[in-house]
This record gives sequence, C-alpha cells and structure tokens, in this order.
Amino acid sequence: MVDSEKISKKETLPSLPWEGKFVVLGVTGSIAAYKSAEILRRIQDMGAQIQVVMTRSGAKIMSPDTLQRLSGRKVMIDLFEENQEWQIGHIALSDRADAFLIAPATANTLAKMAHGIADDLLSATLLATRKPVVAAPAMNDGMWENPATQTNLSVLKDREIRIVTPAEGYLACGRIGTGRLAEIPDILSALGEALQPRKDYAGKKLLISAGPTQEYIDPVRFISNPSSGKMGYAIASEARERGAEVILVSGPVNLRPPYGVQTLPVQTSDEMAQALMKHYPQADMVFMTAAVSDFKALLPSEQKIKKRESTLELKLTPALDILKEMGKQKSHQILVGFAAETQNLETYARQKMKEKNLDYIIANDVSQPGMGFGSDQNTVLLLGKHQKEPESMGPLPKWAIAKAILDRFSGDVA
Repeated sequence: MVDSEKISKKETLPSLPWEGKFVVLGVTGSIAAYKSAEILRRIQDMGAQIQVVMTRSGAKIMSPDTLQRLSGRKVMIDLFEENQEWQIGHIALSDRADAFLIAPATANTLAKMAHGIADDLLSATLLATRKPVVAAPAMNDGMWENPATQTNLSVLKDREIRIVTPAEGYLACGRIGTGRLAEIPDILSALGEALQPRKDYAGKKLLISAGPTQEYIDPVRFISNPSSGKMGYAIASEARERGAEVILVSGPVNLRPPYGVQTLPVQTSDEMAQALMKHYPQADMVFMTAAVSDFKALLPSEQKIKKRESTLELKLTPALDILKEMGKQKSHQILVGFAAETQNLETYARQKMKEKNLDYIIANDVSQPGMGFGSDQNTVLLLGKHQKEPESMGPLPKWAIAKAILDRFSGDVA
C-alpha cells in the first residue's frame, strides 16, 4: 500500500493544461476535414471537453459518426435540430464554450464570419458568441490568395479572431502552393493562447537555449550528447502562450519549432554562443537549458579519419563557456542556468551558480531511469542565490515542469 502522507503535493501529477475547459470544434467542407479526428483527440489529450459542430459540406467529407464516437457527444449539424443537451443550440453553445476552433475553415466560412451571415448552425453560433475564436483555414491556393479572402481575413484579425496561417505544400487539387491546413501543433498552440489568457510575461523578452551542440572531429563525426531539447522547447512554448517574446536558440533536435517562437537553429557551441550573445543585451530573462559541449577538437581533421586497428588519440580543447560569459556581462537580465548531474546534485549546482554568477539554477539528476535526457518526464531542484532551501519539482511531465518554472519566476519579471 502507498502511504499518501509521504507523497508531496509537488510530486502528484497536476491537472492537464485544459482540464475543465470546453471547446467547440467547427468542421467545415474542406478536404482537410479528415484531420479533424486527430485534432479532436489532441484537444482531449490536453484535458478539454469537446462539442463538434459541422457544416453539411463538412459532414460529407468527414463522418459525423466517427467524431461522435471520439467526442462522446452527438455531432451537431442542423440549426433547428432538437437536441436534449442544448435548450437553444447556438445560444447555449456560445454561452458554454470557453473557445471555438474552426479547423478546417473554408473560404466560405471565413466570408460568413466576416460579414455576419448566420445561415447554418456553425455560422449562427459564431455570430452569437463573445468567446475567443481560432480559425485554421484550408483551401486551394487561388482561393487563399484571392483579394476577397485576404480582405475577409483582415476584417477577422481586426476583430481579434486568431488566424492560423495555412502551410505551403501539395494541395488536394494537385498543385503546390499555400493553402494546406497548418500543422496540428501550431493549431493547438493558437487554441492554447485562447484558452489560457494569462499574460504575465507580456512585454518581456525571453532568450532560451535548447538541445545539444555537435563538435566535429572530422567531416562526418562529432562529439555530442543525448539532449533532446524537450525541456527548453516546453519552456519556450509556455512562455509564448503567456505573452512573452521568445527567441529560442536550438541545437540539432527532432522537434518542431514552437508556434509563434523565433527559433534559430545552430550546430556547434561557437554558433550557439554567437546567436545567444547577439540577443542577450535585450533579454529580460534567459533560460540556458542547452547541453553545450564542454570540449571540442583542438585540430579537426579536414578528411574523414579512416578506421584503424591501433588506438586513436583525440586532442580536445575547452569550448567557450557561454553561461559563464553571460554571467560576466549580466546587467539587468535574470540569468537561469541548468545543470545535468549524476551525483552530488545540490552541491554541484550551487557551485556552478556561484562560479557563473547566476541568479538561479535548475538541476536534475540524469542518472535516474526515465528522467532527464530524452525523456518526457523530469524531476528538478530549483536553487536561487538568495535562497537557502531548494525547491523540488517532479517527477512531472516536462510541460508541467515548464509551467511550474514560469509560475515561479512570474513575479521576478513583472
């Protein structure tokens, strides 16, 4: 049996980010309507409840039965349909929803929204609502570029409708152009901004590093580490949703750049240093989550080093200590370092914080199974230079750690 008294509050899994939220998902007659099932599932994974409203055209492309089974609620299509759950369909939906997501949104639906046309359930509900609305258009490139569509988009943006710009690529008509439904993570990020209007980092500039660096010893081999970049990317995404201007300097990772974040890809420690120091003077807060190589080859080989039976000796030289250089040049910035250790976690973290003139350091033990490098979970200690006792966070998903970290520093950047 588990002794519940021994479980710290910070060790329990927090509620999902959108738990308690209610989203109306509008699905219209674009060929991209087939993606609505995945969008629905991803929203549910974040904890929100969903009511699907479809246009008649959308229902011809995507099966309402499928969305009904996934959502657990009857899909609403007809404006005057009797529905036991809603007294007056479009009014009740407008009142209960925390946000509306129209994905995909056709040119026709955008035109109705811009001109106040309410001739079906979805358009009537949108006209009646005072809640945040996110629209993710998907259409032929000619329709997207048409001046009428662009004018309608301008009208909607002026009314604070969030538009998730479509991507460029192969379209259903066989052409290549702009009009593909945006990537689902970008759509969800825009919805997250609508559902979580907390803007405690508005007007602040955050500089974040993430991922590993790669130091080449010859043209095809390099020294690196298993950092996935997930922690830095999670902080960048959370900060962006809370109103910050975010610049993310990222080493090589297999992650999509967070929506709305200026992401600068780099490879070596020198490239990372150059990118970070360029933006450092204007930053209000810096999170150095990147696992920067401590060493690089003294004399990298210009040609591939051939396999040999004898021992190969590599001469390494220290790479630039970016964090220490930032500590030297620090003026108004709040400088937060990260420390990945395998032993003496608090001792080494405090030593690093002092040596590099940090305001805070966040340390984690990467020797723990399932934590740290490459994992979606983490357990960290947060220490401050004026803080006697460390704060423990986790084990938690990295998105929850990111949220807790930004909650902790919210007052510092106010």
